[in-house]
Amino acid sequence: MLVDTKKILNYAHNQKYAIGHFNINNMEILQGVVQAAENLKSPIIIATSEGAINYAGINFLYNLSLTASELSNAPIALHLDHGKDPEIIRKCIKIGYSSVMIDASHYDFEKNIRLTKQIVSLAHRKGISVEAELGTIGGAEDLVSERKILYTEPDKAKEFIDRTGCDFLAIAIGTSHGAYKFQKEAKLNIELLKKIKAKTNIPLVLHGASGVPPPLVDLATKYGAKLSGVKGVPDSQIKLAVKNGINKVNTDTDLRMAFNAAVRKQVFDHPEEFDPRKILSPARELIQKVVENRIKQFGSINKIQR
Repeated sequence: MLVDTKKILNYAHNQKYAIGHFNINNMEILQGVVQAAENLKSPIIIATSEGAINYAGINFLYNLSLTASELSNAPIALHLDHGKDPEIIRKCIKIGYSSVMIDASHYDFEKNIRLTKQIVSLAHRKGISVEAELGTIGGAEDLVSERKILYTEPDKAKEFIDRTGCDFLAIAIGTSHGAYKFQKEAKLNIELLKKIKAKTNIPLVLHGASGVPPPLVDLATKYGAKLSGVKGVPDSQIKLAVKNGINKVNTDTDLRMAFNAAVRKQVFDHPEEFDPRKILSPARELIQKVVENRIKQFGSINKIQR
Protein backbone atom coordinates (compact mmCIF):
# COMPACT_ATOMS: atom_id res chain seq x y z
CA MET A 1 0.00 0.00 0.00
CA LEU A 2 1.00 3.62 -0.39
CA VAL A 3 2.83 5.05 2.62
CA ASP A 4 2.32 8.29 4.53
CA THR A 5 4.47 11.03 2.95
CA LYS A 6 4.64 12.96 6.21
CA LYS A 7 5.90 9.92 8.12
CA ILE A 8 8.78 9.16 5.78
CA LEU A 9 9.73 12.83 5.43
CA ASN A 10 9.68 13.42 9.17
CA TYR A 11 12.04 10.48 9.57
CA ALA A 12 14.33 11.95 6.91
CA HIS A 13 14.12 15.32 8.69
CA ASN A 14 15.18 13.74 11.99
CA GLN A 15 17.92 11.61 10.43
CA LYS A 16 19.20 14.40 8.15
CA TYR A 17 18.82 12.95 4.67
CA ALA A 18 16.46 13.56 1.75
CA ILE A 19 13.91 11.47 -0.10
CA GLY A 20 13.63 11.67 -3.85
CA HIS A 21 10.42 12.97 -5.44
CA PHE A 22 10.17 11.67 -9.02
CA ASN A 23 7.54 12.85 -11.49
CA ILE A 24 5.86 10.22 -13.66
CA ASN A 25 3.69 10.37 -16.77
CA ASN A 26 3.43 6.73 -17.83
CA MET A 27 4.15 3.13 -16.85
CA GLU A 28 7.74 2.94 -18.12
CA ILE A 29 8.86 5.98 -16.11
CA LEU A 30 7.20 4.60 -13.00
CA GLN A 31 8.79 1.17 -13.44
CA GLY A 32 12.26 2.66 -13.85
CA VAL A 33 11.88 4.81 -10.74
CA VAL A 34 10.49 1.98 -8.60
CA GLN A 35 13.16 -0.51 -9.69
CA ALA A 36 15.85 1.95 -8.64
CA ALA A 37 14.25 2.34 -5.21
CA GLU A 38 13.93 -1.43 -4.90
CA ASN A 39 17.59 -1.97 -5.81
CA LEU A 40 18.85 0.58 -3.28
CA LYS A 41 16.26 -0.11 -0.55
CA SER A 42 15.18 3.51 -0.54
CA PRO A 43 11.84 5.19 0.14
CA ILE A 44 10.58 7.30 -2.76
CA ILE A 45 7.84 9.78 -3.52
CA ILE A 46 6.08 9.28 -6.84
CA ALA A 47 4.63 12.55 -8.08
CA THR A 48 2.07 13.47 -10.69
CA SER A 49 1.74 17.03 -11.91
CA GLU A 50 -1.54 18.52 -13.08
CA GLY A 51 -0.14 18.20 -16.60
CA ALA A 52 0.47 14.47 -16.09
CA ILE A 53 -3.08 14.04 -14.77
CA ASN A 54 -4.47 15.87 -17.79
CA TYR A 55 -2.35 13.64 -20.05
CA ALA A 56 -2.87 10.19 -18.53
CA GLY A 57 -5.85 10.53 -16.19
CA ILE A 58 -5.90 10.50 -12.41
CA ASN A 59 -7.34 6.99 -12.10
CA PHE A 60 -4.69 5.52 -14.38
CA LEU A 61 -1.80 7.20 -12.55
CA TYR A 62 -3.19 6.44 -9.10
CA ASN A 63 -3.78 2.76 -9.81
CA LEU A 64 -0.39 2.34 -11.48
CA SER A 65 1.27 3.83 -8.39
CA LEU A 66 -0.86 1.78 -6.01
CA THR A 67 0.04 -1.43 -7.86
CA ALA A 68 3.73 -0.49 -7.78
CA SER A 69 3.54 0.08 -4.02
CA GLU A 70 1.89 -3.31 -3.50
CA LEU A 71 4.53 -5.13 -5.55
CA SER A 72 7.58 -3.33 -4.16
CA ASN A 73 9.46 -3.70 -0.89
CA ALA A 74 10.42 -0.03 -1.09
CA PRO A 75 8.10 2.46 0.68
CA ILE A 76 6.27 4.46 -1.99
CA ALA A 77 4.20 7.60 -1.41
CA LEU A 78 2.06 9.28 -4.08
CA HIS A 79 2.09 13.07 -4.24
CA LEU A 80 0.37 15.78 -6.28
CA ASP A 81 3.03 18.19 -7.53
CA HIS A 82 2.26 21.93 -7.93
CA GLY A 83 -1.44 21.77 -7.28
CA LYS A 84 -3.00 25.01 -8.48
CA ASP A 85 -6.45 23.81 -9.56
CA PRO A 86 -8.62 23.27 -6.44
CA GLU A 87 -10.72 20.69 -8.28
CA ILE A 88 -7.70 18.53 -9.12
CA ILE A 89 -6.42 18.84 -5.55
CA ARG A 90 -9.79 17.68 -4.24
CA LYS A 91 -9.82 14.72 -6.64
CA CYS A 92 -6.35 13.65 -5.44
CA ILE A 93 -7.47 13.87 -1.82
CA LYS A 94 -10.63 11.91 -2.55
CA ILE A 95 -8.96 9.11 -4.51
CA GLY A 96 -6.32 8.53 -1.85
CA TYR A 97 -3.04 10.28 -2.65
CA SER A 98 -0.53 10.21 0.20
CA SER A 99 -0.03 13.97 0.00
CA VAL A 100 -0.88 17.01 -2.11
CA MET A 101 0.86 20.27 -2.84
CA ILE A 102 -1.00 23.53 -2.86
CA ASP A 103 1.08 26.01 -4.85
CA ALA A 104 -0.19 29.49 -4.13
CA SER A 105 3.31 30.97 -4.13
CA HIS A 106 2.46 33.29 -7.02
CA TYR A 107 -0.01 35.17 -4.80
CA ASP A 108 0.84 37.63 -2.06
CA PHE A 109 1.73 36.33 1.40
CA GLU A 110 -1.73 36.64 2.95
CA LYS A 111 -3.56 35.05 0.03
CA ASN A 112 -0.99 32.23 -0.05
CA ILE A 113 -1.72 31.60 3.62
CA ARG A 114 -5.48 31.73 3.13
CA LEU A 115 -5.52 29.27 0.20
CA THR A 116 -3.02 26.95 1.86
CA LYS A 117 -5.07 26.81 5.08
CA GLN A 118 -8.14 25.79 3.11
CA ILE A 119 -6.33 22.82 1.53
CA VAL A 120 -4.65 21.86 4.81
CA SER A 121 -8.05 21.72 6.50
CA LEU A 122 -9.54 19.61 3.72
CA ALA A 123 -6.59 17.22 3.43
CA HIS A 124 -5.97 16.73 7.14
CA ARG A 125 -9.56 15.60 7.63
CA LYS A 126 -8.70 12.69 5.31
CA GLY A 127 -5.31 12.00 6.91
CA ILE A 128 -3.44 13.40 3.90
CA SER A 129 -0.42 15.65 4.35
CA VAL A 130 0.17 18.94 2.54
CA GLU A 131 3.16 20.62 0.93
CA ALA A 132 3.07 24.36 0.41
CA GLU A 133 5.48 26.80 -1.21
CA LEU A 134 6.83 30.16 -0.11
CA GLY A 135 8.91 32.14 -2.55
CA THR A 136 9.24 31.40 -6.27
CA ILE A 137 12.09 29.60 -8.01
CA GLY A 138 11.73 30.80 -11.60
CA GLY A 139 11.95 28.85 -14.86
CA ALA A 140 9.30 26.81 -16.67
CA GLU A 141 8.29 23.16 -16.61
CA ASP A 142 5.00 21.38 -17.33
CA LEU A 143 2.21 23.82 -16.34
CA VAL A 144 4.45 25.78 -13.95
CA SER A 145 6.08 29.01 -15.07
CA GLU A 146 7.71 31.85 -13.14
CA ARG A 147 9.75 34.72 -14.56
CA LYS A 148 11.83 35.56 -11.51
CA ILE A 149 13.18 34.09 -8.31
CA LEU A 150 11.85 35.42 -5.01
CA TYR A 151 13.91 34.01 -2.16
CA THR A 152 12.17 32.66 0.91
CA GLU A 153 12.57 34.83 4.02
CA PRO A 154 13.31 32.80 7.20
CA ASP A 155 10.95 34.74 9.50
CA LYS A 156 8.17 34.61 6.92
CA ALA A 157 8.71 30.85 6.56
CA LYS A 158 8.16 30.34 10.28
CA GLU A 159 5.05 32.53 10.29
CA PHE A 160 3.70 30.77 7.23
CA ILE A 161 4.11 27.31 8.78
CA ASP A 162 2.62 28.42 12.11
CA ARG A 163 -0.43 29.98 10.46
CA THR A 164 -1.16 27.34 7.82
CA GLY A 165 -0.28 24.07 9.53
CA CYS A 166 1.37 22.74 6.35
CA ASP A 167 3.39 19.55 6.81
CA PHE A 168 6.39 20.38 4.61
CA LEU A 169 7.49 23.53 2.83
CA ALA A 170 9.06 24.16 -0.57
CA ILE A 171 11.52 27.03 -0.34
CA ALA A 172 13.37 29.21 -2.84
CA ILE A 173 17.16 29.28 -2.41
CA GLY A 174 18.31 29.64 -6.01
CA THR A 175 17.01 26.72 -8.08
CA SER A 176 14.87 26.98 -11.21
CA HIS A 177 12.38 24.80 -13.10
CA GLY A 178 13.09 23.04 -16.38
CA ALA A 179 16.22 22.19 -18.39
CA TYR A 180 17.18 25.80 -19.14
CA LYS A 181 17.74 26.72 -15.51
CA PHE A 182 20.76 28.98 -15.42
CA GLN A 183 22.92 31.28 -17.51
CA LYS A 184 25.95 30.43 -15.37
CA GLU A 185 26.87 27.62 -12.99
CA ALA A 186 24.22 27.10 -10.33
CA LYS A 187 25.06 28.20 -6.81
CA LEU A 188 22.45 27.65 -4.13
CA ASN A 189 22.15 30.02 -1.20
CA ILE A 190 23.15 27.57 1.51
CA GLU A 191 23.45 30.26 4.18
CA LEU A 192 19.82 31.20 3.57
CA LEU A 193 18.86 27.52 3.79
CA LYS A 194 20.58 27.23 7.16
CA LYS A 195 18.65 30.24 8.49
CA ILE A 196 15.32 28.86 7.24
CA LYS A 197 16.04 25.46 8.77
CA ALA A 198 16.91 27.05 12.09
CA LYS A 199 13.58 28.90 12.13
CA THR A 200 11.42 25.94 11.11
CA ASN A 201 10.87 22.43 12.38
CA ILE A 202 9.34 20.60 9.43
CA PRO A 203 10.83 18.92 6.33
CA LEU A 204 12.00 21.36 3.65
CA VAL A 205 11.60 20.77 -0.08
CA LEU A 206 13.81 21.72 -3.03
CA HIS A 207 12.06 22.21 -6.36
CA GLY A 208 13.84 22.77 -9.67
CA ALA A 209 16.65 20.51 -8.51
CA SER A 210 17.29 18.28 -11.54
CA GLY A 211 20.94 17.90 -12.44
CA VAL A 212 20.50 17.73 -16.24
CA PRO A 213 23.62 15.51 -16.46
CA PRO A 214 25.86 16.38 -19.45
CA PRO A 215 26.13 12.70 -20.55
CA LEU A 216 22.33 12.58 -20.96
CA VAL A 217 22.33 15.85 -22.88
CA ASP A 218 25.18 14.62 -25.08
CA LEU A 219 23.40 11.34 -25.79
CA ALA A 220 20.14 13.03 -26.72
CA THR A 221 21.99 15.61 -28.85
CA LYS A 222 23.93 12.90 -30.66
CA TYR A 223 20.66 11.42 -31.86
CA GLY A 224 19.00 14.63 -32.96
CA ALA A 225 17.79 16.58 -29.90
CA LYS A 226 18.22 20.36 -29.95
CA LEU A 227 19.28 21.18 -26.38
CA SER A 228 21.76 24.01 -26.61
CA GLY A 229 22.23 25.87 -23.32
CA VAL A 230 20.62 23.38 -20.93
CA LYS A 231 22.08 23.42 -17.44
CA GLY A 232 21.11 21.87 -14.12
CA VAL A 233 22.09 21.87 -10.44
CA PRO A 234 25.48 20.20 -9.85
CA ASP A 235 25.58 17.09 -7.67
CA SER A 236 27.84 18.87 -5.18
CA GLN A 237 25.21 21.59 -4.61
CA ILE A 238 22.45 19.02 -4.10
CA LYS A 239 24.51 17.15 -1.52
CA LEU A 240 25.27 20.42 0.27
CA ALA A 241 21.58 21.33 0.35
CA VAL A 242 20.67 17.92 1.81
CA LYS A 243 23.42 18.22 4.40
CA ASN A 244 22.01 21.58 5.52
CA GLY A 245 18.34 20.76 5.82
CA ILE A 246 16.60 19.76 2.58
CA ASN A 247 14.56 16.57 3.07
CA LYS A 248 12.69 16.21 -0.23
CA VAL A 249 14.31 16.81 -3.62
CA ASN A 250 12.15 17.03 -6.73
CA THR A 251 13.31 15.49 -10.01
CA ASP A 252 11.47 15.68 -13.33
CA THR A 253 13.70 17.08 -16.08
CA ASP A 254 16.37 14.38 -15.62
CA LEU A 255 13.77 11.65 -16.17
CA ARG A 256 12.45 13.35 -19.30
CA MET A 257 15.99 13.76 -20.58
CA ALA A 258 16.77 10.07 -20.01
CA PHE A 259 13.53 9.01 -21.71
CA ASN A 260 14.22 11.29 -24.66
CA ALA A 261 17.82 10.17 -25.12
CA ALA A 262 17.13 6.44 -24.82
CA VAL A 263 14.17 6.44 -27.23
CA ARG A 264 16.07 8.54 -29.78
CA LYS A 265 19.04 6.16 -29.69
CA GLN A 266 16.87 3.06 -29.95
CA VAL A 267 14.92 4.36 -32.93
CA PHE A 268 18.13 5.48 -34.65
CA ASP A 269 19.94 2.18 -34.03
CA HIS A 270 16.93 0.06 -34.98
CA PRO A 271 14.93 1.88 -37.66
CA GLU A 272 13.23 -1.38 -38.57
CA GLU A 273 11.70 -1.69 -35.10
CA PHE A 274 8.04 -0.83 -34.59
CA ASP A 275 7.30 -2.75 -31.39
CA PRO A 276 6.71 -0.06 -28.69
CA ARG A 277 7.92 -2.48 -26.01
CA LYS A 278 11.34 -2.69 -27.63
CA ILE A 279 11.43 1.04 -28.29
CA LEU A 280 10.51 2.05 -24.73
CA SER A 281 12.42 -0.58 -22.71
CA PRO A 282 15.78 1.23 -23.01
CA ALA A 283 14.12 4.39 -21.65
CA ARG A 284 12.95 2.50 -18.57
CA GLU A 285 16.46 1.13 -18.02
CA LEU A 286 18.18 4.51 -18.37
CA ILE A 287 15.66 6.17 -16.04
CA GLN A 288 16.47 3.51 -13.44
CA LYS A 289 20.17 4.38 -13.62
CA VAL A 290 19.45 8.11 -13.33
CA VAL A 291 17.23 7.58 -10.28
CA GLU A 292 19.79 5.34 -8.60
CA ASN A 293 22.36 8.12 -8.93
CA ARG A 294 19.91 10.64 -7.46
CA ILE A 295 19.08 8.38 -4.50
CA LYS A 296 22.79 8.09 -3.71
CA GLN A 297 23.08 11.89 -3.68
CA PHE A 298 20.13 12.19 -1.29
CA GLY A 299 21.54 9.71 1.24
CA SER A 300 18.39 7.57 1.34
CA ILE A 301 19.98 4.19 0.56
CA ASN A 302 18.91 1.48 3.03
CA LYS A 303 16.44 3.82 4.73
CA ILE A 304 13.36 1.64 4.51
CA GLN A 305 11.06 2.39 7.45
CA ARG A 306 7.57 0.94 7.59
